[in-house]
Amino acid sequence: MRTTLDSGLPPLILDRGHGTRPAAPKRHWLGRLLRGLRAGDARLVVNHPLVKDAPASLRLSSPAFAEGAAIPRHHAGSGVGENLSPTLSWTGVPAGTAALALVMQDPDAPLPRPVTHLLATAIAPKRKGFEEGELCPQVGNGVILGRGLFGRVGYAGPRPVRGHGPHRYVFQLLALEHPLALPDLPSLADLLAALTPQTVLAWGTLTGTYERA
Repeated sequence: MRTTLDSGLPPLILDRGHGTRPAAPKRHWLGRLLRGLRAGDARLVVNHPLVKDAPASLRLSSPAFAEGAAIPRHHAGSGVGENLSPTLSWTGVPAGTAALALVMQDPDAPLPRPVTHLLATAIAPKRKGFEEGELCPQVGNGVILGRGLFGRVGYAGPRPVRGHGPHRYVFQLLALEHPLALPDLPSLADLLAALTPQTVLAWGTLTGTYERA
């Protein structure tokens, strides 16, 4: 006879004569079911018609992870990690830049468009980066933080659906010819609507990954 013991720990199967052993973990059926569904790269900011033709000359990097590598867990979203934005730095800002904008999107979300995890505008052109946690809303640094995932303001770290496979998180930095006229707590749609063919002087990206098995 086998009996499942219910507790806060992984369930145990009591098998008489053979002791106890962990029960098989539950399959993350929703993530597995949605594995073939991904937003795709076409609607990333850097692929917008008013952005993509500008030079990809900005060099964006982080000491927390290399291009294409896994993002450390403490940068993951609330309930998974500590929701601390990673340290970022950049070079290559062209002459004539009046402001910078930074967007983080997840193009692997099982949704019609990439999920926006960060929108930061009015970044001074002389700024060379951000320290860890500096893109959280409680940090006052003169940067305007917009609305992203579910209306959340500031950085919202990776928290993909379990079992959906690795997700990419694309940090996209734009060098702007003039500051953008945006409402309070702007959305990504507000930022894109404010662009003209002359607005973006250059751009660059940094991609990290995160997976919840």
